[in-house]
Amino acid sequence: MKTNNTEYGTVNIGTIEELFSRMVDCLETGAATHGDPFTVGLTGGSTPMAFYKWAIENKAISQAVLDQTVWSVSDERRVPLDHPDSNYGNADRELLTPLGVHPQHKLPWPVILDPHSAATIFERKFHEKFGANKSFDLCFLGMGTDGHTASIFPNSPLLAIESGDHFAPVDVPEKGWRFSITPDGLRACGKIVVVVTGASKLHRLKKVLEGPEKHLYPIQILSRYADKVEWLVDEAAGDLLVL
Repeated sequence: MKTNNTEYGTVNIGTIEELFSRMVDCLETGAATHGDPFTVGLTGGSTPMAFYKWAIENKAISQAVLDQTVWSVSDERRVPLDHPDSNYGNADRELLTPLGVHPQHKLPWPVILDPHSAATIFERKFHEKFGANKSFDLCFLGMGTDGHTASIFPNSPLLAIESGDHFAPVDVPEKGWRFSITPDGLRACGKIVVVVTGASKLHRLKKVLEGPEKHLYPIQILSRYADKVEWLVDEAAGDLLVL
Protein backbone atom coordinates (compact mmCIF):
# COMPACT_ATOMS: atom_id res chain seq x y z
CA MET A 1 0.00 0.00 0.00
CA LYS A 2 1.00 3.61 -0.56
CA THR A 3 1.28 5.52 2.72
CA ASN A 4 1.52 9.15 3.74
CA ASN A 5 1.23 11.08 7.00
CA THR A 6 -1.24 13.97 6.87
CA GLU A 7 -2.77 16.43 9.30
CA TYR A 8 -5.79 14.09 9.45
CA GLY A 9 -3.80 10.95 10.22
CA THR A 10 -1.94 8.26 8.29
CA VAL A 11 -3.43 7.59 4.84
CA ASN A 12 -2.96 4.19 3.19
CA ILE A 13 -4.10 3.50 -0.38
CA GLY A 14 -4.37 -0.06 -1.64
CA THR A 15 -6.54 -2.74 -3.15
CA ILE A 16 -9.72 -3.74 -1.37
CA GLU A 17 -8.06 -6.99 -0.27
CA GLU A 18 -5.16 -5.01 1.21
CA LEU A 19 -7.59 -2.77 3.07
CA PHE A 20 -9.50 -5.73 4.46
CA SER A 21 -6.27 -7.41 5.56
CA ARG A 22 -5.22 -4.21 7.30
CA MET A 23 -8.59 -4.04 9.09
CA VAL A 24 -7.91 -7.51 10.45
CA ASP A 25 -4.38 -6.45 11.44
CA CYS A 26 -5.90 -3.59 13.45
CA LEU A 27 -8.22 -6.03 15.20
CA GLU A 28 -5.42 -8.46 15.98
CA THR A 29 -2.97 -5.79 17.17
CA GLY A 30 -5.61 -3.98 19.17
CA ALA A 31 -6.77 -7.13 20.93
CA ALA A 32 -3.17 -8.05 21.79
CA THR A 33 -2.49 -4.52 23.07
CA HIS A 34 -5.64 -3.85 25.07
CA GLY A 35 -6.29 -7.34 26.39
CA ASP A 36 -9.68 -8.52 27.64
CA PRO A 37 -12.10 -6.83 27.13
CA PHE A 38 -11.27 -5.17 23.81
CA THR A 39 -14.08 -2.95 22.54
CA VAL A 40 -14.73 -2.46 18.83
CA GLY A 41 -17.15 -0.07 17.16
CA LEU A 42 -18.05 -1.28 13.69
CA THR A 43 -19.58 0.99 11.06
CA GLY A 44 -22.31 0.68 8.44
CA GLY A 45 -22.50 0.71 4.67
CA SER A 46 -21.67 -1.49 1.72
CA THR A 47 -17.93 -1.70 2.38
CA PRO A 48 -18.30 -3.17 5.89
CA MET A 49 -20.79 -5.68 4.48
CA ALA A 50 -18.21 -6.72 1.88
CA PHE A 51 -15.59 -6.97 4.64
CA TYR A 52 -17.84 -9.24 6.70
CA LYS A 53 -18.29 -11.59 3.76
CA TRP A 54 -14.54 -11.57 3.03
CA ALA A 55 -13.64 -12.17 6.67
CA ILE A 56 -15.99 -15.16 6.93
CA GLU A 57 -14.89 -16.70 3.63
CA ASN A 58 -11.20 -16.32 4.51
CA LYS A 59 -11.54 -17.22 8.21
CA ALA A 60 -9.58 -14.03 8.78
CA ILE A 61 -10.42 -13.23 12.40
CA SER A 62 -8.60 -15.30 14.99
CA GLN A 63 -10.12 -17.02 17.98
CA ALA A 64 -7.95 -14.85 20.23
CA VAL A 65 -9.75 -11.76 18.93
CA LEU A 66 -13.15 -13.40 19.32
CA ASP A 67 -12.41 -14.45 22.89
CA GLN A 68 -11.79 -10.93 24.15
CA THR A 69 -13.68 -8.54 21.86
CA VAL A 70 -16.97 -6.83 22.68
CA TRP A 71 -18.62 -5.69 19.46
CA SER A 72 -20.84 -2.68 18.90
CA VAL A 73 -21.30 0.01 16.22
CA SER A 74 -20.06 3.59 16.08
CA ASP A 75 -23.46 4.78 14.89
CA GLU A 76 -26.90 3.30 14.47
CA ARG A 77 -30.27 4.03 12.92
CA ARG A 78 -33.39 4.03 15.08
CA VAL A 79 -34.84 0.94 13.47
CA PRO A 80 -35.35 -2.61 14.79
CA LEU A 81 -32.20 -4.69 14.78
CA ASP A 82 -33.74 -7.08 12.25
CA HIS A 83 -34.28 -4.19 9.82
CA PRO A 84 -31.95 -4.17 6.76
CA ASP A 85 -30.89 -0.58 7.62
CA SER A 86 -29.63 -1.51 11.09
CA ASN A 87 -25.84 -1.23 11.20
CA TYR A 88 -25.60 -3.52 14.21
CA GLY A 89 -28.17 -5.91 12.80
CA ASN A 90 -26.19 -6.29 9.59
CA ALA A 91 -22.96 -6.84 11.52
CA ASP A 92 -24.64 -9.45 13.69
CA ARG A 93 -26.22 -11.31 10.78
CA GLU A 94 -23.23 -11.22 8.46
CA LEU A 95 -20.26 -11.40 10.86
CA LEU A 96 -20.93 -11.98 14.54
CA THR A 97 -23.45 -14.81 14.33
CA PRO A 98 -21.48 -16.72 11.66
CA LEU A 99 -18.40 -16.36 13.87
CA GLY A 100 -20.28 -17.74 16.87
CA VAL A 101 -19.78 -14.61 18.99
CA HIS A 102 -21.35 -15.06 22.42
CA PRO A 103 -24.21 -12.68 23.35
CA GLN A 104 -22.11 -11.38 26.26
CA HIS A 105 -19.66 -10.05 23.68
CA LYS A 106 -22.33 -8.09 21.82
CA LEU A 107 -23.42 -4.55 22.69
CA PRO A 108 -26.24 -3.28 20.45
CA TRP A 109 -28.00 0.04 20.96
CA PRO A 110 -31.39 -0.27 22.73
CA VAL A 111 -33.18 1.00 19.63
CA ILE A 112 -36.70 0.22 20.86
CA LEU A 113 -36.50 3.06 23.42
CA ASP A 114 -37.00 6.75 22.77
CA PRO A 115 -33.81 8.34 21.37
CA HIS A 116 -32.61 10.14 24.50
CA SER A 117 -33.28 7.20 26.83
CA ALA A 118 -31.55 4.83 24.40
CA ALA A 119 -28.42 6.99 24.26
CA THR A 120 -28.35 7.48 28.04
CA ILE A 121 -28.70 3.76 28.72
CA PHE A 122 -26.12 2.79 26.10
CA GLU A 123 -23.57 5.24 27.51
CA ARG A 124 -24.24 4.18 31.10
CA LYS A 125 -23.92 0.50 30.24
CA PHE A 126 -20.74 1.12 28.25
CA HIS A 127 -19.08 3.04 31.08
CA GLU A 128 -20.20 0.54 33.72
CA LYS A 129 -18.60 -2.27 31.75
CA PHE A 130 -15.45 -0.59 30.47
CA GLY A 131 -14.70 2.53 32.51
CA ALA A 132 -16.08 6.02 33.00
CA ASN A 133 -13.72 7.73 30.56
CA LYS A 134 -13.67 5.01 27.94
CA SER A 135 -14.87 4.85 24.37
CA PHE A 136 -14.05 2.17 21.80
CA ASP A 137 -10.56 0.74 21.87
CA LEU A 138 -10.89 0.47 18.09
CA CYS A 139 -13.45 2.52 16.21
CA PHE A 140 -14.20 1.97 12.52
CA LEU A 141 -15.71 4.86 10.58
CA GLY A 142 -16.70 5.57 6.99
CA MET A 143 -17.12 8.78 5.03
CA GLY A 144 -20.22 9.84 3.13
CA THR A 145 -20.14 11.71 -0.16
CA ASP A 146 -21.10 14.84 1.80
CA GLY A 147 -18.13 14.45 4.13
CA HIS A 148 -20.08 13.10 7.11
CA THR A 149 -18.80 10.36 9.39
CA ALA A 150 -20.69 8.17 11.86
CA SER A 151 -23.98 10.11 12.11
CA ILE A 152 -22.25 13.47 12.33
CA PHE A 153 -23.62 15.23 9.25
CA PRO A 154 -22.95 18.75 7.93
CA ASN A 155 -24.32 21.35 10.38
CA SER A 156 -24.94 18.65 12.98
CA PRO A 157 -25.52 19.90 16.54
CA LEU A 158 -22.98 17.26 17.60
CA LEU A 159 -20.27 19.47 16.08
CA ALA A 160 -21.14 22.39 18.36
CA ILE A 161 -21.97 20.65 21.63
CA GLU A 162 -19.23 19.61 24.04
CA SER A 163 -21.34 17.85 26.65
CA GLY A 164 -18.73 15.28 27.58
CA ASP A 165 -21.05 12.52 26.38
CA HIS A 166 -19.36 9.89 24.26
CA PHE A 167 -22.58 8.75 22.59
CA ALA A 168 -25.68 10.75 21.70
CA PRO A 169 -28.96 10.75 19.79
CA VAL A 170 -29.24 13.12 16.85
CA ASP A 171 -32.22 14.03 14.70
CA VAL A 172 -30.86 14.15 11.14
CA PRO A 173 -33.03 16.19 8.75
CA GLU A 174 -34.83 13.96 6.23
CA LYS A 175 -33.19 10.87 7.78
CA GLY A 176 -34.79 10.70 11.22
CA TRP A 177 -33.29 9.88 14.59
CA ARG A 178 -29.91 8.22 14.77
CA PHE A 179 -27.43 7.33 17.47
CA SER A 180 -23.78 8.25 17.13
CA ILE A 181 -20.41 8.43 18.73
CA THR A 182 -19.69 12.11 19.44
CA PRO A 183 -16.54 14.20 18.97
CA ASP A 184 -15.86 13.66 22.70
CA GLY A 185 -16.33 9.94 22.12
CA LEU A 186 -13.86 9.98 19.26
CA ARG A 187 -11.36 11.76 21.48
CA ALA A 188 -11.66 8.92 24.00
CA CYS A 189 -11.10 6.15 21.42
CA GLY A 190 -7.88 4.18 21.40
CA LYS A 191 -7.55 4.00 17.60
CA ILE A 192 -9.75 5.23 14.76
CA VAL A 193 -9.78 3.58 11.34
CA VAL A 194 -11.59 5.30 8.48
CA VAL A 195 -12.42 3.11 5.48
CA VAL A 196 -13.24 4.96 2.25
CA THR A 197 -13.90 3.13 -1.01
CA GLY A 198 -15.37 3.78 -4.43
CA ALA A 199 -15.13 6.42 -7.13
CA SER A 200 -18.15 8.27 -5.69
CA LYS A 201 -15.87 9.43 -2.84
CA LEU A 202 -13.01 10.48 -5.13
CA HIS A 203 -13.50 14.26 -5.27
CA ARG A 204 -14.83 14.66 -1.73
CA LEU A 205 -11.89 12.78 -0.24
CA LYS A 206 -9.49 15.02 -2.18
CA LYS A 207 -11.18 18.12 -0.75
CA VAL A 208 -11.26 16.69 2.78
CA LEU A 209 -7.61 15.67 2.95
CA GLU A 210 -5.93 18.18 0.65
CA GLY A 211 -8.35 21.08 0.20
CA PRO A 212 -7.84 24.55 1.65
CA GLU A 213 -11.02 24.39 3.76
CA LYS A 214 -10.09 22.96 7.14
CA HIS A 215 -13.47 22.92 8.90
CA LEU A 216 -15.97 22.49 6.07
CA TYR A 217 -16.70 18.78 6.38
CA PRO A 218 -17.65 16.94 9.60
CA ILE A 219 -15.02 14.25 9.10
CA GLN A 220 -12.31 16.90 9.31
CA ILE A 221 -12.76 16.88 13.09
CA LEU A 222 -10.41 13.91 12.91
CA SER A 223 -7.55 16.38 12.62
CA ARG A 224 -7.97 16.80 16.40
CA TYR A 225 -6.99 13.17 16.93
CA ALA A 226 -4.65 12.66 13.97
CA ASP A 227 -2.04 10.75 15.96
CA LYS A 228 -4.46 7.83 16.37
CA VAL A 229 -6.29 7.99 13.02
CA GLU A 230 -5.58 5.67 10.10
CA TRP A 231 -7.32 6.00 6.73
CA LEU A 232 -7.76 2.93 4.52
CA VAL A 233 -8.57 4.10 1.01
CA ASP A 234 -9.05 1.99 -2.09
CA GLU A 235 -7.54 2.98 -5.42
CA ALA A 236 -10.84 4.21 -6.83
CA ALA A 237 -11.40 6.66 -3.96
CA GLY A 238 -7.77 7.71 -3.62
CA ASP A 239 -6.79 8.20 -7.26
CA LEU A 240 -6.56 12.01 -6.94
CA LEU A 241 -4.60 12.08 -3.69
CA VAL A 242 -0.98 13.17 -3.74
CA LEU A 243 1.08 10.64 -1.78
